[in-house]
Amino acid sequence: MIDLRLLREDPDRVRASQVARGDSPHLVDEVLDADARRRSALTEFEMLRAEQKAHGKKVAAAQGEEKQALLAHGKRLAEQVKALQADADTAEQKATELSRRIGNVIEDGVPAGGEEDYVVLEHVGTPRDFAAEFGPEFTVRDHLSLGEGLKAIDTERGAKVSGARFYYLTGLGARLELALLNAAVDKALSAGFTPVITPTLVKPEVMAGTGFLGSHADEVYRLEADDLYLVGTSEVALAGYHSGEILDLSSGPKRYAGWSACYRREAGSYGKDTRGIIRVHQFHKVEAFSYTTVEDAADEHRRILGWEKEMLELVELPFRVIDTAAGDLGSSAARKFDCEAWLPSQQRWLELSSTSNCTTFQARRLGVRERTADGQVRTVATLNGTLATTRWIVAILENHQQADGSVRVPEGLRPYLGGLEVLEP
Repeated sequence: MIDLRLLREDPDRVRASQVARGDSPHLVDEVLDADARRRSALTEFEMLRAEQKAHGKKVAAAQGEEKQALLAHGKRLAEQVKALQADADTAEQKATELSRRIGNVIEDGVPAGGEEDYVVLEHVGTPRDFAAEFGPEFTVRDHLSLGEGLKAIDTERGAKVSGARFYYLTGLGARLELALLNAAVDKALSAGFTPVITPTLVKPEVMAGTGFLGSHADEVYRLEADDLYLVGTSEVALAGYHSGEILDLSSGPKRYAGWSACYRREAGSYGKDTRGIIRVHQFHKVEAFSYTTVEDAADEHRRILGWEKEMLELVELPFRVIDTAAGDLGSSAARKFDCEAWLPSQQRWLELSSTSNCTTFQARRLGVRERTADGQVRTVATLNGTLATTRWIVAILENHQQADGSVRVPEGLRPYLGGLEVLEP
């Protein structure tokens, strides 16, 4: 949720953020107006409430007709207080509802615009030249062709059992995913993260608190009978882990690495990436999540990006890092960096991981605070980033394929596959 103090003190900054996101800057004025009405209603209520209390003392000291008159006036005061309290509550609800429609204020330097307006920050590694290696007649296989040849991916039976965009990982496919996720946990441990197996069903207030029930609500699976939501990332459960708590961050960030199944409806993606396991309804992921101070958030963001890059280098993938444009951030992120690996079969870049700095946006909604060295209590910052996920299998199979349909195992993954060097059909 937007910081109302920032909104009051620097509305132009929030308006500029809204414009960069492609959202209405007029919403800022609506929130300011609702907030002013809320404060005015609350002031009137408190003044009349004080008058009511003082009047009660007069009633206690009065007798006879005077007391009856005071009692009658007290009754009218009580009715007015009740009405003003209702007005204050309504104004509070309206102000909160409007403020939740404003996305997090973007960091300075975030590119303005939409999905295609990102800025490329760096390239790491070089895509293979398959024609030079295997001759001009060589045809690059896509991940599904390779996976089926290895008996590692079965989308036909996945669709038979669960429907479109479901799959089985079998044999080498299952082992490859476990190898990736275990390597990610080891990376997280070395960086000071605590591994966590998280719940995949959460309450509405936790899902809303992380910002996933706004414009992207149609992406989320809901169990209506139980009023619970299936998470699309363990970020949700980890953000709620310390909800309503006051943290001690004096020794540095609190870091958690969540391993979970993730579920996404993929609403609006009809016809996109329907082949294979690029865009699916269920997958597994290890997600880095940090609680830290506001002052440290930008540095922690860069650190998480560094760990993501190390993971991609571990599996020897050529990739690029992009600074995501404001209109493609999602409501809770103030800045987001994506790491995209080269996809040989489609000659394009494919997002494999991202890291977001959510500043105080999520923590304010969820009531996560810290106690500073001078005893003050204030909202913390939260950050998240993907260390490995099922989609990485797509890029690993395609980038490390051999002419005979086998796949070379990156050296960094071999210890997690019992020393296996090649995945063979």
